[in-house]
Amino acid sequence: MERIEVNARGCAHCAEKAGTSRREFITASAASAVAALLVAACGGATGATGVTGPVSLSVKISNYPALANVGGIARVDTGGSPVAVVRTGASTFAALSLICPHFGCTVGINGRAFLCPCHGAQFASTGTWIGGQPTTNLAAFTTSYDATTGVLTIT
Repeated sequence: MERIEVNARGCAHCAEKAGTSRREFITASAASAVAALLVAACGGATGATGVTGPVSLSVKISNYPALANVGGIARVDTGGSPVAVVRTGASTFAALSLICPHFGCTVGINGRAFLCPCHGAQFASTGTWIGGQPTTNLAAFTTSYDATTGVLTIT
């Protein structure tokens, strides 16, 4: 019987040493998919959105040098879920969850984009998935910027 490699979380493409047969892998994958659909139908799929809790945060933009220029990205301290702020214009910003929607790992800032260290999913500065492990986009938060005070509010 042909053997494929899977890791402890059941991902064949990112396995290290634990092996299982193709039949066992497909059976386990199908069961996991059905379970995920049932959880989502019951409203319990919080990890699927990439958000681990509510966010309500005010950020003084001048405290983050990376946000001085359009295209800059900075991780901001929320005291909870990790959030990245992207400067999209002179007075516009985007705020994104840094929780990978694939398996809940914390995504890192990689130049002017994002990379999941667990599975290699890649996201553009807009939060859109662009490569690596197939998944959905990073969750986005609502932002409002007060240019007079230099404070960005994220909700």
